[in-house]
Amino acid sequence: MNSKTTNLRDIKKMRLDRHWSQEQLAEMSGLSARTIQRIENGENAGLESLKSLAAVFETNITDSDKKEEIEQIRKEEEYVQNLKGFYKLLILAIFSLVVFFVIAIFESDSEGWFLFLYMLIFWAVSLVVYSLNYFDFFGEEWKRKMIDRKFKKTNNVK
Repeated sequence: MNSKTTNLRDIKKMRLDRHWSQEQLAEMSGLSARTIQRIENGENAGLESLKSLAAVFETNITDSDKKEEIEQIRKEEEYVQNLKGFYKLLILAIFSLVVFFVIAIFESDSEGWFLFLYMLIFWAVSLVVYSLNYFDFFGEEWKRKMIDRKFKKTNNVK
């Protein structure tokens, strides 16, 4: 096998380039003609089917949909973990602010209120920094919108 990798969605093209019928490919790969039809129609293939087709075409075959699906799941799990971290930090901030607020109320001088104010500023800055680091406010989608907006205005002027 060579080191070239072929996308699973290219199976039909590769088969037609070789002037093979689905039945011929099925016979050479040891798969059923129905399995070949399903794969060519975009359905997912099992690992054994991928190995069989890779051997017939003398290449490595990947299923890009599975890779994209795995990447999407990873992104979703990362987002949920970041959100859980944000909520934990928020709960800690609220709890500590309540404690300092109670201290400020029962403190006779203004020192308790200054402490509360400093803690409020600290937690506000901490939550903003955490949010900017872990949530993609200015990510690819925002970037694309800004570019589209700029060049649509530029194209209208020309």
